[in-house]
Amino acid sequence: MTWKSYNLDQEAQNLVLKHRDKKGVIGQSHKMRSTVAYGLERFWGEQLRLLGKNDVQERNKGEYWRDTWTTFVRIMRNAGFNQLPQEQVNNNDTNKIKEFAAKLWELPIEDQRICLAVLTQFCDSLVWWTQRYKKTGDNDDQ
Repeated sequence: MTWKSYNLDQEAQNLVLKHRDKKGVIGQSHKMRSTVAYGLERFWGEQLRLLGKNDVQERNKGEYWRDTWTTFVRIMRNAGFNQLPQEQVNNNDTNKIKEFAAKLWELPIEDQRICLAVLTQFCDSLVWWTQRYKKTGDNDDQ
């Protein structure tokens, strides 16, 4: 058996750099890392809450969450795990939200644990790169 990193660190660095110039956005990495403990559905659903806001900065945060989820799904697919749903869901489409959440909750517990372990490591990498690349005065609460 050989070790494969699946480029978690590189993918995390790319995401942080992609969103770095949007004020207050990359600090969401810390919230992402905390949210993993609540499960896949809650992690995925945070993008909907933020993308549904009228404030541009909040929507930028939602885009970061969405990009993180999309990248995570791609990483898992590259590892041969194809059970995670990947379709885009609009915050206004309640039926699609229910369907997506049900798909996540219906994953076998062993698969959920594997996904959460990988997502945890991915978020740890996001936090690390955020700490390196955060601009002076870029406070997440602003």
